[in-house]
Amino acid sequence: MNKYLIIITLLISQSIVSQTIFGKWKTVDDETGEEKSIVEIYQEEGKVYGKIIEIFDPVKRDLPCEFCEGEDYNKPVLGLNIIKDMEKSGDVYKKGTVVNPEDGKVYDCRIKLDDDNPNRLQLRGYIAFFYRTQYWIRAN
Repeated sequence: MNKYLIIITLLISQSIVSQTIFGKWKTVDDETGEEKSIVEIYQEEGKVYGKIIEIFDPVKRDLPCEFCEGEDYNKPVLGLNIIKDMEKSGDVYKKGTVVNPEDGKVYDCRIKLDDDNPNRLQLRGYIAFFYRTQYWIRAN
């Protein structure tokens, strides 16, 4: 009996863990469908951040963020926090930014789990009324 209780507890805790934006996500280009990197989303001092922890293209692994501005200028893309200062608001995270390290553009950002699949993350970058959405896949 205790064995079954432990298994059920583990299954429930696993489903709770998988229903959060925190963890590792495989980024997928919304135009090409190409898998590009792994971003780890984490919380620090009440804010949410996302750091590139793996880049799939070996040619791009050691490149600096030459188009980034401020403190991120010329920092290695690998290890760069591309998501910054997000705050939870209901079932979404917003009021932060996301940077595209390929061109250095910074966008207002909104993040939420896909309503139909908690292993898919919807990341939307905004400039004024224009936006672009990517869906990232939970990495194992």
